[in-house]
Amino acid sequence: MYFKKGFAGIVFLVLVLLITSAIVISYYAGTKRQAAQDAVSASVAATNPTEEELLTVPQDEENRQEQDNVLGTISVPTSNSLPGNGYSRQKVVTDRGTFTVSIAAADLNSARVIADTASSSNCGNDCSVMALKDYVSRNGAFAGINGPYFCPATYASCSGKKNSFDTLIMNKNKVYFNSDNNVYSTIPAAIFYGNTSRFVNQSLEWGRDTGVDSVIANYPLLVRDGNLNFTGSGDGKLNGKGNRSFIGGKDNYAYIGVVSKATVADAAVVLKTMGMKNALNLDSGGSTALWFSGYKFGPGRGLPIAILFVRK
Repeated sequence: MYFKKGFAGIVFLVLVLLITSAIVISYYAGTKRQAAQDAVSASVAATNPTEEELLTVPQDEENRQEQDNVLGTISVPTSNSLPGNGYSRQKVVTDRGTFTVSIAAADLNSARVIADTASSSNCGNDCSVMALKDYVSRNGAFAGINGPYFCPATYASCSGKKNSFDTLIMNKNKVYFNSDNNVYSTIPAAIFYGNTSRFVNQSLEWGRDTGVDSVIANYPLLVRDGNLNFTGSGDGKLNGKGNRSFIGGKDNYAYIGVVSKATVADAAVVLKTMGMKNALNLDSGGSTALWFSGYKFGPGRGLPIAILFVRK
């Protein structure tokens, strides 16, 4: 009798323990699922950040690198020199402070700079866009960056001209975009051809030669002939601290990259300090994307234009 009661008590205790364990396991599993969902939501939000968020929150790659630096596993080298071929992430010391630059270099003796467009001709509204990695893939490129300013579909002010752009571009198919746009004909342009590049103060200085590899217009021109060309303006978009994309050239080299946590004037000083001969500002904010064997910044929002390094 006592044995039966004792056995029943043990069985009851075991059942209680099993039920309690199931409840605890279910709770922690639910917590982990929620944490995973939150992480996914945060990742999705980070791919298309607002302009305000970009002033304070670094992009994914920079954030990972900074965490690694804190842990002491990665040290970003300090160098005020332009890199050779390939990708470099370095700290540049200037009289405006120290800035981190992520930069890809290409020797134009063995590579070309091309501009690829999602649309095949001029587009005024609901224009096609693509992710930078897709531009890279379809051109067999080894590096790429976002292009000039455009009107994102998510901006209320872009209603009626979603994903359109107004500046002069000659894409890889030798098609000129916005040839008749006189409003933006006075902004600078970068032209790449052969094993060199040319930067002009105004797009109107350039004809419609299709014998070159690419023509890319945007503003401002940061460095011209080795001299500082931009020191600031009243345009608020250029004055906030953020990730600033650029394309540059010196001798037979082309460069694309991002200066982190900088105003556009800061970026100009950084590139001059590095010895860049010419450099042109590109789009930034949620459009910032840089690729070299994977995303270094971005992917950001879909782009109507991408600038790519391809092998000759």
